[in-house]
Amino acid sequence: MAAIGSLVFCTDCGNLLDGSAGQKDAILTCQVCGASCRDTSFKTVITRSKPTAFPSALRAKRSEVQTITEADMQTRAITSQTCEKCGREEVRYFTQQLRGADEGTTVFYECECGNKWNENN
Repeated sequence: MAAIGSLVFCTDCGNLLDGSAGQKDAILTCQVCGASCRDTSFKTVITRSKPTAFPSALRAKRSEVQTITEADMQTRAITSQTCEKCGREEVRYFTQQLRGADEGTTVFYECECGNKWNENN
């Protein structure tokens, strides 16, 4: 008899056996070939494998990938917009859809001097 999870199959013909109750001493009879099989659905099977057991091109390249922190990421784009406070001509910006889908987005600007403002498109 073979078991996959809690399913029990006949080892003679491969038919799925009914009545598997998970009892150690239970005998199941195959309705196709009539073979008597012990119920092994109560057993727990644990498998372990090492990462090297399944080679992967992506896993091999993992060591080549650089990790960056959130501080390293530049999440805002730069645009040519003059800061009203300091006069700087390039500021960072991001957009968000704050109003209805049929209306424009809101653009949020931020200068290195700390000045922040927004415009509705």
